[in-house]
Amino acid sequence: MSVVQGSVLGREVSRSILREASPQKVHGAAQVRAALTSVIRSARHELLSFDDPAGALGHEIPEPFLEFAGACVRAAGEQAATVRRIAPRHGLTHITEPWLCPGGARVADSIPFKMVVADRAVAVVPLDLDLHYNGVQLIRDPVVVQALVRTHRSLWEQADELSGHARPGALPSHLRPVLEALLAGLTDETAATRLGISGRTYSRRVGELLTALGTTSRFRAGAEAARRGWL
Repeated sequence: MSVVQGSVLGREVSRSILREASPQKVHGAAQVRAALTSVIRSARHELLSFDDPAGALGHEIPEPFLEFAGACVRAAGEQAATVRRIAPRHGLTHITEPWLCPGGARVADSIPFKMVVADRAVAVVPLDLDLHYNGVQLIRDPVVVQALVRTHRSLWEQADELSGHARPGALPSHLRPVLEALLAGLTDETAATRLGISGRTYSRRVGELLTALGTTSRFRAGAEAARRGWL
């Protein structure tokens, strides 16, 4: 092979890599469905996602599209070795059925955007960051994909285990130890140590508990919890 031929071939390979790595925007319900199906079905080892089960409420998204999204994730659970989904806590409070899904699932105070990453090779992110139905961007750039994987891993480590969707008006299971710590009069530092969480996470959960109780006072938390039958 001559130097010129080698140079031409090198440029062609480089162009191919660039085309593969360049983000690809996808519009239209049918095209988005095809893209999501292809990416999710391609996962053999790992599927990561940020998902809001109630994110589509009030957006008049056709029911077939919503059913398709759920079917895709269920199918991925049968073929990928690892499935990890993270949902915002508020998103689970707006659904009436348990958030049943394959693989692991955790809840966080919020998610930065919706996302799906298959085998750390390709990612799908909504163009508006919230709804796949409005269009998505396929990302194959390895640096960007790795950054998204790290973002998911970081939030996964901070998120809470999903122990079952609590019935309306019930005390979320992850807040019971916090309520017990408050009633025991433990300092935040002591309570966080006993629960094996950071002081920041404990303070956040105290705030979440007080919000659930409808009070801003730690002193009133016990009385309100008793009134609701949480003790």
